[in-house]
Amino acid sequence: MSTTPQGSASNQDEITLVTTTTATTLTVSEPEHTIINEDSDSRRHEAFDLPKSKKFKSSTTLISNGSDPTIMSSNNNSTNLVEPMEHTNGEMNYNGNSENNNSQTTQQTTTSYQMAGVLQHQTSTSSTKTPEIDESLYSRQLYVMGKEAMHQLASAHVLISGMRGLGVEIAKNIVLGGAKSVIVHDSGNVDYKDLSSQYYFTESNIGQNRAEVANKHLSELNNYVNVSFYSGIVDETFLQKNKVNVFVLTDANLDDQIKIGDYCHQHGIKFINANTKGLFGQIFCDFGRDFEVIDTNGEDSAVELVIEISHDETGVVFMSTDTSHSFEDGSYVTFHGVKGMTEVNEREFKISVPSPFTFTIGDTRSFGTYEGGGTVTEVKKPEIVHFKPFSESLKDPEMLVCDFSKMSMPANLHLAYQALSYFQKQYNTLPKPWDDIDADKFYDIVEKLNSENREKVLTDELNKHWIKLFAKICTGDLCPIQAVIGGVAAQEAMKAVTGKFMPIRQFFYFDAIECLPENVFQPSNENTTTESNIIPKLPTKSSRYYSQEIVFGEDFQEKLGKSKYFVVGSGAIGCEMLKNFAMMGIGCLKEGHVYVTDMDSIEKSNLNRQFLFRSWDIGREHKLVPNMVSAGMSVIYSPHFMRQTSKAQDMKRKITELYETVTKSKIPAHVRSLTLNMLCDDLEENDVEDVPFVNYTFP
Repeated sequence: MSTTPQGSASNQDEITLVTTTTATTLTVSEPEHTIINEDSDSRRHEAFDLPKSKKFKSSTTLISNGSDPTIMSSNNNSTNLVEPMEHTNGEMNYNGNSENNNSQTTQQTTTSYQMAGVLQHQTSTSSTKTPEIDESLYSRQLYVMGKEAMHQLASAHVLISGMRGLGVEIAKNIVLGGAKSVIVHDSGNVDYKDLSSQYYFTESNIGQNRAEVANKHLSELNNYVNVSFYSGIVDETFLQKNKVNVFVLTDANLDDQIKIGDYCHQHGIKFINANTKGLFGQIFCDFGRDFEVIDTNGEDSAVELVIEISHDETGVVFMSTDTSHSFEDGSYVTFHGVKGMTEVNEREFKISVPSPFTFTIGDTRSFGTYEGGGTVTEVKKPEIVHFKPFSESLKDPEMLVCDFSKMSMPANLHLAYQALSYFQKQYNTLPKPWDDIDADKFYDIVEKLNSENREKVLTDELNKHWIKLFAKICTGDLCPIQAVIGGVAAQEAMKAVTGKFMPIRQFFYFDAIECLPENVFQPSNENTTTESNIIPKLPTKSSRYYSQEIVFGEDFQEKLGKSKYFVVGSGAIGCEMLKNFAMMGIGCLKEGHVYVTDMDSIEKSNLNRQFLFRSWDIGREHKLVPNMVSAGMSVIYSPHFMRQTSKAQDMKRKITELYETVTKSKIPAHVRSLTLNMLCDDLEENDVEDVPFVNYTFP
């Protein structure tokens, strides 16, 4: 997206609409000291004990190319998986709420098991009883999914491994969606860099188990979902005992991704792998060899009026030429109310589509002559989708393109995500932020991955700038990027258990490099930015925004903190925006403010989508609740976020400033016009007390 300057940071009285984007230019400076962002959570790799596939090849054996010191083979000594520290036995805690009991807690102890036997295909239900659906809670979701799919979702057992920012976003969405049970798993502890994106962590949680801390908050979201946490080793017995039929893996290294992905494919467990690195995201889906998609698009069956049916060997069906029909080649249709050629009524035909206004049904010479009337209706048929296991997909990927202006980006990111594990194995660290030397080493690995062990290169459009940019910001952690990837990954998990909507096949890569200053994300030529000193002012001290500052720098973070935003609506999207604003630090400095307005009251159906609200908030106004709930989360750290203004005169002054900002800011004309129309009546009539600004002071 384009970035628009919001004026000088010294302008203390300027309010910015949420429709504009705060931006800055990266400061050209030398970092005050070298920051090495290593993943010190080694226990994360020790949290899985699943058998390797016969085709499994560890990434610890790096690509060998003669005497090249950059790419070389590592030693073959493997580390035996051990129990995580502080947990002699893996600890499984069930703190989820049930319909009849919101506080019952039980504990179960599980030890590490060696793999024995074969885990059979997990069915989506633990019993033949159909779960009851609370239609008042899920009413909006039922409009999209339907009862049948909702019943399938309410029978699903989901395991989500990795409770950093991305993992908790996925878990939050699936719990709100209404799965039967959700187990959150992480063997590591909260550290300082987690605070940039994990909105359930506070500084007081540092050193505590991530899954345990997240579970306390996730279990409040939906009384119908049994939410629990596990901090031990995930093995075959654990998966079987908990009837896991969807495994969502986040923030894992390549070895674990291959091992778990191939195991799930062999044993009928739906597998989703999700990762974010700075401004880049990745999702992989494997729902089995023969996955049935019941409804590919969720739309009602298309119905068209019949104008004519030819009496010949092709059987051409003519429809109105005013608009094109929506049938596809190979679709199935039925006819109703046709006169004369009555043989076609209530009969199913597979069609061919030669034009936007006709289709053919085959030989009609044995039928009567068409006399008029009738409608044709699409018959939806289940579609079988064949998924490959993760290890095979790495070599021969099927990738979804989401940005047609960057057609080669998915292939470049496919290589970059693999190269990251190879780099870490070789150098025992991740690439240092904005370091040209590490970026060069990283690019060398990507080049070899592109051609090694392949009949042909994966891509002949390897983009040196994109790859080096990935290396320079991959240690960053951004809540908005995780909101995007987490939302899509959670939707894929729902598709996996419902068969509703076409799933991703099989890799999805996302980037938002446009968020960087234009001279960085879109250089005038490749060499000027990849081999230069254009770097942000890197963080020099501990900060809860440390992982965000790695990408954008301290100066940008200061501008975010001093920003003034006006958010209209605190519903489902409003809650997500407030969460992202707070995690980014928008308006959280003394000079900054975030104002929110919403005059609606909370209804039960809101709880399915608006994660800042709870059952005890029903009947209250939206404007009263974000303060109360958010104060119990880590999203609010400053008394200046959603700051309260008690005097009507202050309100009038702020609105006037907003009016002036809108007229002067460089924002699109239609946005400026809409805002002026919204505010003019209040300004001209001077009726400021009725303006629905809601401002709260947080303790």
